[in-house]
Amino acid sequence: MGTCVTVAIAGLGSRGHDVYAQAAKVYPDKIKIAAVADTDPAKVEYAAREFGIPKESCFASAEDMLQADRLADAMFIATQDRQHVGHAIPALEKGYHLLLEKPVSPDSEEFQTLSRTAKEYKRKVIVCHVLRYTPIYRKVKELIDAGEIGDIVSIAAVENVGWFHQAHSFVRGNWADADKTSPMILQKSCHDMDLYLWLAGKTCKSLSSYGNTYLFKEEHAPRGSTMRCLDGCAAKEDCPFDAEAIYMDNKLIGYNSGNRIWPLNVLAPGEPTEEKIREALETGRYGRCVYHCDNNVVDHQVVNLNMTDGTTMSFTMCAFSADTSRYARLMGTKGELIVNMDVNTFERNEIVIRKFNPNITETRVDIASLSDDFSGHGGGDMKMVEEFADIVSGRMPESPNVTSLDKSLESHYCALAAEESRIHGGAVIELDTFCSQISM
Repeated sequence: MGTCVTVAIAGLGSRGHDVYAQAAKVYPDKIKIAAVADTDPAKVEYAAREFGIPKESCFASAEDMLQADRLADAMFIATQDRQHVGHAIPALEKGYHLLLEKPVSPDSEEFQTLSRTAKEYKRKVIVCHVLRYTPIYRKVKELIDAGEIGDIVSIAAVENVGWFHQAHSFVRGNWADADKTSPMILQKSCHDMDLYLWLAGKTCKSLSSYGNTYLFKEEHAPRGSTMRCLDGCAAKEDCPFDAEAIYMDNKLIGYNSGNRIWPLNVLAPGEPTEEKIREALETGRYGRCVYHCDNNVVDHQVVNLNMTDGTTMSFTMCAFSADTSRYARLMGTKGELIVNMDVNTFERNEIVIRKFNPNITETRVDIASLSDDFSGHGGGDMKMVEEFADIVSGRMPESPNVTSLDKSLESHYCALAAEESRIHGGAVIELDTFCSQISM
């Protein structure tokens, strides 16, 4: 294998194309896109032009691509949640190393099958827990491992999903129905389960969870609402979830504000135009009223985790936040560390250490000094793809910070156990028992 890793991409959506494929432009000496597959012909055609991919290396589905002889050194699998393992196993059998979009699967039995297959074929499988690769959280890991706050006793963490992100992805969008995709605590927050266990070096013993869909259901629809926002809705003017206001006028993501990337390129893949976006709002899923959708995932959930060493963690995921960010207070025997990562507003990002002494010494990390690029999940997206390429090519060994398949699975077990607890009214779930029942 040469130092430039060739890649086949299965799934050309907002992750497969808009993020992972773009690494070939950032690191052209390390990554080359050799083949693409998607069920949308327009996405395949666009990617083929963009990356100079010959027609014979373009496929109408991941299944078609996996019927061909091996086309590259590695495959990026960014299809839908319940397709991941079905695509990953034949890819491993053909000899591909894998960058696998999270979650691995909502089916825990598939985890074990995939893990066994990866070991059998001696292939690398890196799961896209992108937060581990961000400059901010790697600095937090460095500080914790250096003993700056002593032994961590408790973690209080919050994922602020963001009001428009919830409406876009989990009410109107592809992850609205857990029966077709994944429970939200797995799809959205396996990141968080992985992140804090890794940061603290902890293992979960047991957990409990509560949550439900509070707002986004028909009984909360305002008077005069219609099935679609552009169908003369009488509640449109005062509704924060009005699709036209979000996708056209929102100051952060709206078309009229100059945005041409996510989430607009989900409505209009390739190059969004006003005409394409309005057509999508008039006819597609993203123009539907949030109170009249087919969603069943939660819009808020809390999880309490009891660790094997007797320490604890509380985690809250909530749709009803003004920003899209993650906040945590890690409380140790010598001090506390506060970390805030806002993906849209750099100025809100912070790492603060407050050490215990008579005056409480406070130290703030200069976030700007950590990297010159905080785009894409706080700078994690491109770093993750680069490190994957470096591992596959042999330029670097696989480090403890990398999210290999086996390391990723604990976060998935925690998330699935949390969903089991939530469904059963907050019942305490013992992780060892839960995992052993799965493997029976």
